[in-house]
Amino acid sequence: MEWFTAPEYWMSRLVLQKALAVIYLVAFLGAALQFRALTGERGMLPVPRFVARVPFRQAPSVFHLHYSDRFFAAWAWTGCAVSVALIAGLDGRLPLWGGMLLWLVPWVLYLSIVNVGQTWYSFGWESLLLETGFLAVFLGNDEVAPPVVVLFLLRWILFRVEFGAGLIKMRGDACWRKLTCLYHHHETQPMPGPLSWFFHHLPKPLHRVEVAANHFTQLVVPVLLFTPQPVATAAAALMILTQLWLILSGNFSWLNWITIVLALSALELPGTAPDVPGAPLWYEVVVLAVAALLVTLSYHPVRNMISRRQVMNRSFDPLHLVNTYGAFGSVSRVRYEVVVEGTADAGPHEDSDWREYEFKGKPGDPRRWPRQFAPYHLRLDWMMWFAALSPAYAGSWFGALVERLLENDRDTLRLLRRSPFPPDAPPRYVRARLFRYRYTTWQELRETGACWERTYVREFLPPTRLDSVAHKS
Repeated sequence: MEWFTAPEYWMSRLVLQKALAVIYLVAFLGAALQFRALTGERGMLPVPRFVARVPFRQAPSVFHLHYSDRFFAAWAWTGCAVSVALIAGLDGRLPLWGGMLLWLVPWVLYLSIVNVGQTWYSFGWESLLLETGFLAVFLGNDEVAPPVVVLFLLRWILFRVEFGAGLIKMRGDACWRKLTCLYHHHETQPMPGPLSWFFHHLPKPLHRVEVAANHFTQLVVPVLLFTPQPVATAAAALMILTQLWLILSGNFSWLNWITIVLALSALELPGTAPDVPGAPLWYEVVVLAVAALLVTLSYHPVRNMISRRQVMNRSFDPLHLVNTYGAFGSVSRVRYEVVVEGTADAGPHEDSDWREYEFKGKPGDPRRWPRQFAPYHLRLDWMMWFAALSPAYAGSWFGALVERLLENDRDTLRLLRRSPFPPDAPPRYVRARLFRYRYTTWQELRETGACWERTYVREFLPPTRLDSVAHKS
């Protein structure tokens, strides 16, 4: 079937596959470095406890069969090794079926991690990586030109990512319709980046232009992905520029980067495709069968998009094959942060020597400027932002975090930027307080050197010692 492949997308496929392999590497690296404190045997939400109560059919994972911290580490580092092999182009040196199997490996590996990751892996970009990674299995290698069906299915994911996000904004917070959400977003977003302060201080008319441009990019441009060239390329290029702008404005893990990867499926990059034979029949049958399955499964995401009760970031099957996406359906007007402190004093009171724990990414010390971490995902820092929105978001893990801090747990402290206590002298008490944060003005920045100004709001967790938190758990 001559229509089955599109040689003109040879270079686009190559760049797409390399970039996706890099994102896989970042994801597996984050899992390997953070899992012990988050989901390990002594983690805040241990995997063994999860698989004991959730059946395999609801969350398919190899860890239902066996779990140990050493096994999880080997699993995650294997994912890193396979990702490096894909970056190096090993899939292109294998026969077509071998390259497909090699791309299937990281998908299976990461699916097992996500399905036991619980709240730490509840973000939309986890499902987005799995959905994109599954399609990458069928993109082919150097033995065949890129299949048109798979390219269009990748564009279909991109359409749902952007169009779903646009709809949730228009249906959600009124500030999106009034074009005023960016008056607040750069200040209240989960993890600001090094340029977020400057983005916040852009003139308000420019913020309104940004929101209007966002609506155009998310509600109009996605339709153009399915039009002939060069319109589809122009639409994809505009989406890529928008995502690069978002990358500059904050830390959103690999969400923006994988959106750029998806946009490559509509981009005709310059380059000459080698002369390769037509696709084998078995490959065409497999690709068309998978396409039919994914189109059928798309019923639920489409129904969700057109629903007045649209939800964000939900998987409709345990394999995360087809999902619904969306972000910032509502925007906070005020930023709150949970500040965690400890003291070595025997009897805690307000005048005790309370010392603050410093997190890597989330705001803490008002004078410490935010850093760039994305596409790497600081999972604890992100969940601390949710905890500040409502203690209910932290109900399952915050007590365990406090307990680990009282023990000076090495793996937990590795998630932090700095602990104020030496390894052999843990605090006697830990407390948490809620503060309101706001960006300083240009004048305040010049006078104080601080990018944040914070005001105490209320107690989040009273002074707690090890025996009391252990009794509660």
